[in-house]
Amino acid sequence: MTDRQTDTVTLESLLRSSTELLTAAGVDSPRADAELLAAHVLGASRGEVAAWAIAGRRLDPLQSVDLRRLSISRATRTPLQYLTGTTTFRTVELQVGHGVFLPRPETELVAGAAIDAARAAQSRTEVDPLVVDLCTGSGAIAAAVATEVPGATVHAVEADPEAAWWAAANLEPRGVALHVGDAATALPDLDGRADVVVSNPPYVPDGRIPAQAEARRDPGLALYGGGADGMRVPTVVAATAARLLRPGGTLVMEHDDTQGELVAALLRRDGLFNGIRTQEDLNGRPRYTIAARTDGTMAR
Repeated sequence: MTDRQTDTVTLESLLRSSTELLTAAGVDSPRADAELLAAHVLGASRGEVAAWAIAGRRLDPLQSVDLRRLSISRATRTPLQYLTGTTTFRTVELQVGHGVFLPRPETELVAGAAIDAARAAQSRTEVDPLVVDLCTGSGAIAAAVATEVPGATVHAVEADPEAAWWAAANLEPRGVALHVGDAATALPDLDGRADVVVSNPPYVPDGRIPAQAEARRDPGLALYGGGADGMRVPTVVAATAARLLRPGGTLVMEHDDTQGELVAALLRRDGLFNGIRTQEDLNGRPRYTIAARTDGTMAR
């Protein structure tokens, strides 16, 4: 496999060995992951890697070592995005790494619903909308809203300092105001002013272990919502949303597929929300809820 004169190795042979390693480790898309890791090492696209492999490109010893090292890490089920340092979410590329929750495809639907609500408010009032993202994590939803709704004023809130470090890297270049603090007491100066509040809060019920090995690398603070039903943090988010939203404003909140009825009952309980609709994810599971703020007064 190694050319003794040049001390190089072919890209294709490395891709094959990486693919075999990842296959044995149970990675779902071993060849694709091997190519993406190679693309990261070479500073290229996956398409370029595939073309170079066919053309017989050789890698120098340092590149070979880097690709082998990353492949071994991926075989331990370290998420691919942690190794490459980036992930794509809707129209934005985010910086990610250890200590921050990796955004999932279903959350792109949640962001899309928030974007639609912000655009509708913008069209209806001819005023740029105010959007708040609670429990922002990497900043994925807030970044997507800021990118896809030009003119929107976007605030993001995150309690975990480690996650907030990543959020700052993703949000500051996009003009989003990041607030490090508790969602329960966040942004009192914006009470009654927000057009949209969106959140993907921690909601996994206590004691449930994620089925996917990679998901077990997510920080527990971003996963577990508190209590056997996981509803403590979502309950806080709903209360803060009721405080921040103007009458007619929209709440979009992601939740576990077992929590649709619980979230709907929570929002209905005090008469502060109506138009409550549970929406399904790409697998047909109840994944997020949309509701409108009534003009009712919050109990103090």
